[in-house]
Amino acid sequence: MDVIRSPHVLTDARPDTALAIGNFDGLHLGHQALLEQTAHLAERFDLAFALMCFEPLPATFFNPNDPVKRLMSVRDKVIGCRRAGLERLLMLRFNRAFSQLSPEAFVQHQVVQLARARHVIVGEDFRFGARAAGDVAMLTEFGRQLGFEVHPVAAVMTGGQRIASTRIRKALSEGDLAAAEAMLGRRYAIGGRVLRGQQLGRDLGYATINLRPPLPPAVHGVYSVRVNGPASTKLSNHPGVASIGQRPTVGGVDWLLEVHLFDYDGLLYGQHVEVEFVSHIRAEAYFDSLDAMVERMHEDAKMARTQLQA
Repeated sequence: MDVIRSPHVLTDARPDTALAIGNFDGLHLGHQALLEQTAHLAERFDLAFALMCFEPLPATFFNPNDPVKRLMSVRDKVIGCRRAGLERLLMLRFNRAFSQLSPEAFVQHQVVQLARARHVIVGEDFRFGARAAGDVAMLTEFGRQLGFEVHPVAAVMTGGQRIASTRIRKALSEGDLAAAEAMLGRRYAIGGRVLRGQQLGRDLGYATINLRPPLPPAVHGVYSVRVNGPASTKLSNHPGVASIGQRPTVGGVDWLLEVHLFDYDGLLYGQHVEVEFVSHIRAEAYFDSLDAMVERMHEDAKMARTQLQA
């Protein structure tokens, strides 16, 4: 899969595309419906299977003091797109100049010239261009003029409501992992490379692997988890307990995902692992002493084992 961040790396020899457009944070079931339609059209018309998304997320760009809680990191989005079979991922930089493109300029410069789209697949509520002035009807008219066909895809529903990244974020913030899983089509997960930490967990009897979560993260607190890694790590659906937060008891500032793997003593530094969140145990808390924290960690581990056996 080709990942394109800058239009300057493209050549005129690139093939035409069937192109899905959107933010695709989370790659939930609604996004998957768009990608299935895009893949179908790419195969039918012998086009490259492509997706266009934007970084940072537009809502975060416009409100930097209240950034959107990310469902996935850029790396995880790339991995998810590769798993979906995409041939080209156009991850366009959303900045002030981009935000000021008129709907017509966006279509001409990004959809036609950059992506070489012949079929464009979007959600039925898709908006584009400065001040979100463009809608599906306008995009369809541009398509008639410029030589591409638009395919709006109906929303995918759960519980009588449209699946949306905002609903998933709300479910995760409330600890409702089952609702998030129903909308994602899989357990909510965070992937990343294992970092070297301060070894405090090992000193306290709870050795952990440490990962940097996407910022700001969509989850916060203590969870029972399952962990997967490369075959060499022998981590496949491996049970554990995880804490994601800023570690106030030990004076932490940066966000960190710490995972204690049950009955595992392998070295994982530098390995890329995926942490699946199974059940919420509690919110992050401040403890008056390390002894009090360790006592609660015993309870958390016991609860996680019970939840993972259910």
